[in-house]
Amino acid sequence: MEKITSTIVPLPIENVDTDQIIPARFLKTTTREGFGDNLFADWRYEKDGTQKKDFVLNNPLYQGNILVAGKNFGSGSSREHAAWAIAGYGFQAVVSSFFADIFKNNAMNNFVLPVVVSEPFLAEIFDCAAKDPKMTLTVDLKSQLITNHATGKSETFAINAYKKECFLSGFDDIDYLLSKKELIVNYEKMSEWKY
Repeated sequence: MEKITSTIVPLPIENVDTDQIIPARFLKTTTREGFGDNLFADWRYEKDGTQKKDFVLNNPLYQGNILVAGKNFGSGSSREHAAWAIAGYGFQAVVSSFFADIFKNNAMNNFVLPVVVSEPFLAEIFDCAAKDPKMTLTVDLKSQLITNHATGKSETFAINAYKKECFLSGFDDIDYLLSKKELIVNYEKMSEWKY
């Protein structure tokens, strides 16, 4: 993934923890299938399984591959299932002004790009989305730039160089190591005399 331009799903709620992202009762499996159906399940569905009309994922006006969330997204327990649910729903990036570290790493390991922006920039995105649900953002990983097309304003964002390379190449950790196999073998050959 190099660049995403998409409409957004705004979730202007702070301190969203992993139990709200994917409630614990759905953690009985070790495969990733079906987690997107249960993303934000307690906010999204009534007890009888009908959709709650006032929740953003049930609002047809808001769709897209980018979730924009309030400050401190992904706090709480370290469950990787939260990243599975976000990816399973179809989000490729999550934008917030702060992420819990473990969630951030789990997201990147599952090819969901966490984009940290300033609080004023985040507030402006929420304001634009409220005025126009069809507003779009571009997240450009190569240049590490996020652009709000409603205002034309952009901000840079940080990402670990290793994870950036993995995203751009479509590599997980094992793929990355395999791509460096020749370098590793050559290093080990040169180091043999030390043992």
